Amino acid sequence: MKAKIVLLPLDERPCNYLFPQKLFSHDDIDIVLPKKLGDKKIPADLNEIDNFLTKECKDATGLIISLDTLLYGGLVPSRIHNENEDNLKERLQMLRDIRRENPGLIIYAFNIIMRCPNYSSSDEEPDYYENYGREIHEIGAAMHKSHLGVENILPLDEIIEKVPVRYLNDYISRRKVNRELNLASLDLVKENIVDALVVPQDDSCKYGYAAIDQRDIRKAIIENCLDDKVLMYPGADEVELTLMSRMINTLKGKKPKIYLKYATEAAKNIIPLYEGNMLAGTLKYHVLSAGCQLTESYEMADIIMAVTAPAGSMEEAINQPSKYPEYYAERNIAEMFDFIKCRLAEGKIVTIADNAYANGGDLQIIRLLNANNLLMKVDGYAGWNTSANTVGTAIAEAVDSYHFKLTPTHQNFLGLRYIEDAGYCSVVRQQVTNELQKYEMNYFDVKEKDGIISEIVKERLEKFIKNELSSISANLQISKLIMPWRRMFEVDIDVAFK
Repeated sequence: MKAKIVLLPLDERPCNYLFPQKLFSHDDIDIVLPKKLGDKKIPADLNEIDNFLTKECKDATGLIISLDTLLYGGLVPSRIHNENEDNLKERLQMLRDIRRENPGLIIYAFNIIMRCPNYSSSDEEPDYYENYGREIHEIGAAMHKSHLGVENILPLDEIIEKVPVRYLNDYISRRKVNRELNLASLDLVKENIVDALVVPQDDSCKYGYAAIDQRDIRKAIIENCLDDKVLMYPGADEVELTLMSRMINTLKGKKPKIYLKYATEAAKNIIPLYEGNMLAGTLKYHVLSAGCQLTESYEMADIIMAVTAPAGSMEEAINQPSKYPEYYAERNIAEMFDFIKCRLAEGKIVTIADNAYANGGDLQIIRLLNANNLLMKVDGYAGWNTSANTVGTAIAEAVDSYHFKLTPTHQNFLGLRYIEDAGYCSVVRQQVTNELQKYEMNYFDVKEKDGIISEIVKERLEKFIKNELSSISANLQISKLIMPWRRMFEVDIDVAFK
């Protein structure tokens, strides 16, 4: 029987709105999405969201729901709203109503801890973050360190003086409301309304406002004995893929075993960029959240996941190749590739979490895959944004292959990952950004979704395919490319592998 899975995404970006359907659309799975969401800082229409959920959940098998969209209308609106705490808590009643209407529905939810970037930009934050963002972050870090008895470089009083009181109060009050809603979502698990809850740590750091919220929420999880039902770990834009993996594993009564193959064992203890936890612990959460389990034996594993992370501090992809030995001396890429080839020869499912760099794939890995004709022989590859985004996507690809094999849909998604993660994020994005000034544009504003910049990006990516993906270039085609938020950070691409 066909399973109907209702999905309320985190927002309208391709990674949230399109990736789950692109990867997991199969004859026995029907993923149902709202026809329309918001537009970056413009929230989705909450009445339309309510109508969508009420209608579609009545006869559904499963529901994967972003509480940030249910409550605020999307991820960015969750950072800039002026909603009342009581009104927001009332909106959680929707899930209780859904559970009453469909008692057998499997419900997985996620509710992100509001981030606090360490840079000044209002692109996704309140307007005043353009001038005071870094200082607001520093205040949070200094406060947190003070609580822990850790010395800060600058005194807290000195940093606070740099931010107008009205802006700091606005920011802190919104954080308080969002934290209370994070805590209120735990009640949905206690009441058995939600079967599993993920609380992702979006762009997190070891110290700061977000880390303080994590501490308070984790304390509540422990006190309510919800450790096995509420998982908190670094991530955000990959969570729908993770929970879709979990849903499919649950429906099929399977719990695939995953073996982790590190390029260097020292990578286990690094804290990836934009995250506040050691990699090994975060990987365990991702595997568990996807409805899988770790195994120490590759012979017993259903899935092999290669992890390319460095032995020390992680760098941005645009700085590759790294000049530091943590990358070129400590990582044994040759041994990892020998291992991958042997496991593929044995018929194992192999996926690659290319988290060597942040915000893009490792071109060394891509070139070796290409030279060995392995690009479309591995079952998964991801190398985008944060390490957590990459890891969750790579696991989802493996789970899809485990249940459905290498279908044409799967291969299209895999081809997309090479083009977007390595081609766009690591190479083309920076190339085109450097040329925007002559078009009177900048990184945060390319004027339109489908225009001169999207044409240039498509042209550059086709060149990347020819040069760097030469072993499959004749079979790989870009059919659509737009800039969904009219900026350079993300791109929306349709890819066909034939």
